[in-house]
Amino acid sequence: MRIFSYIILLIVMLLGLTFAGLNAKPVVLNYYVGTTSISLSLLLVLCLGLGMFIGVLVMLAPICRSKQKNRRLTHRVTEVEQELENLRSLPIKDSHKYA
Repeated sequence: MRIFSYIILLIVMLLGLTFAGLNAKPVVLNYYVGTTSISLSLLLVLCLGLGMFIGVLVMLAPICRSKQKNRRLTHRVTEVEQELENLRSLPIKDSHKYA
């Protein structure tokens, strides 16, 4: 299985290198404080990386909330299990008198 994943990684890297070679022409990037000339493939990789970074930042808060809720619920389950164990160990008192 590990060799299969290495082969897939190699194929993806080769496709990326050929894509970069085919799109090596410079493009002019205009931004608010100036302009610069950068290759199209590098610009696409930078945009992909920026998009992934923003996606991780956006998903960070919900993931942290979920983990915190999971910890709280796990703690509550252990408390309830301990309470149940304590109740099971109590002796049963019978208040009814038999004739």
